Amino acid sequence: MRRGDYITGIILIIIGGVFLLNNFDIIQFDIELHWPLFLLVPGLIFEISYFIRRKDPGLLVPGGILTIYGLYFYAIEMDAIGNLVESWAVYPLGVAIGLFQLFIFGGRERGLLFPVGILTIISLFGLSSSFDILSFNLILGVAFVLFGLYILLKKK
Repeated sequence: MRRGDYITGIILIIIGGVFLLNNFDIIQFDIELHWPLFLLVPGLIFEISYFIRRKDPGLLVPGGILTIYGLYFYAIEMDAIGNLVESWAVYPLGVAIGLFQLFIFGGRERGLLFPVGILTIISLFGLSSSFDILSFNLILGVAFVLFGLYILLKKK
C-alpha cells in the first residue's frame, strides 16, 4: 500500500469517527461551525500529496485554493474577519497562491507570473478597500516598484 493511500484512509476514518461519535452524542461537534473542513481537508491532502511524492505539481493549484478558502471561511466562522461581501478579494488571492505554488515547485514557467501578479494586485486592491489595512497609494507604489525591479533584473 502506498503511503499516501494509508494517510488518506486514516484521515477518512477519523472524520467518519467524529461524525459517528457526534451522532450518538458522545462528543459535541458543531458541523455548522466546522463546515470549512470540507474545503480545508482536501486542500491539505492535495498539498501533502505533492510534498510527499514530489510529483505532479499541478496538485498545488487546487491545494492552495482549497486551503486558502478553508482557512478564510474558518476565520469568518470564528468572527475573526468580516463577512463574505466585505472580503471578496480573498477569492482571486486563493487562485494566485495556487498558481504561485505551481510556479515555484513546477519548473518555474514564467507565463504563470502574469496571472499571479494580476490576481494578487486585484486582491490587494479589494482587501485594502474592504479592511482599510492598506492604502491605495501604498499598493500602487509597491506594484510599480516590483514591476520596475522585475524589468531591470530579468534575464535577457
